[in-house]
Amino acid sequence: MALADIKALTFDTGGTILDWHTGFKTALETAAAPHGLSADWSELANEMRKRSLGKMLNLGQHEPPGYNFDGSHQTSLDELLAEHGLDAITGEQRKQIWWDAVHNLVCWPDFPAVLPKLRGHYICASFTILSFRIIIDTARRNGLSWDAVISCEAIGKYKILPESYLTAARYLQLKPNEICMVACHNFDLDAAKACGFNTAFVRRPDEWGSAGPPDPEPNPQHDIIVDTFPELAEALGVAL
Repeated sequence: MALADIKALTFDTGGTILDWHTGFKTALETAAAPHGLSADWSELANEMRKRSLGKMLNLGQHEPPGYNFDGSHQTSLDELLAEHGLDAITGEQRKQIWWDAVHNLVCWPDFPAVLPKLRGHYICASFTILSFRIIIDTARRNGLSWDAVISCEAIGKYKILPESYLTAARYLQLKPNEICMVACHNFDLDAAKACGFNTAFVRRPDEWGSAGPPDPEPNPQHDIIVDTFPELAEALGVAL
């Protein structure tokens, strides 16, 4: 990767930037408490993530999407509560999980201060399968200023379909090799790399709580591999 060629950084946002596990787990516990319900809330939070993510990846491959990530969260939550005998959680309480909690997710603490520094050198865009509204609300919640938000909701083709990455590059009016995709997930970065993007892996060991991430080790093909966002800035030659 030639740093001089990089003009934009595109960031996966759910997991890489936002701590979804803590948000899901806390919201589930809070909703269940008035009913005296008990479960492994950490495991259930991870199941909600796996199921909702599974409904989104490659969405739009065969027909136009009929829902966005908010719809996926709502459906996945309803399915899981039914399967685990947690039907006592009311519709209003469910919305506090799939909408309120998700739209108020908190950033990992190493990111907010680094973003303005990176924006001084690169276009910085949230490139995500999350809905526009999730990105809008979490940006306001965490004081983030993106140069652009590119949601697959607008593209109509979701990661990890090649069309999603190539359309993001087209929106930015850049060649793929002028963009570096930043994420903590190999599946996202591998797909971006196959489309000509540069890739940066930022480890997020706590993304899935104590269970640990399903792919903790970055693929060696990634151009940058770091543990934190300050380290990413350093690798890109950006002073903090």
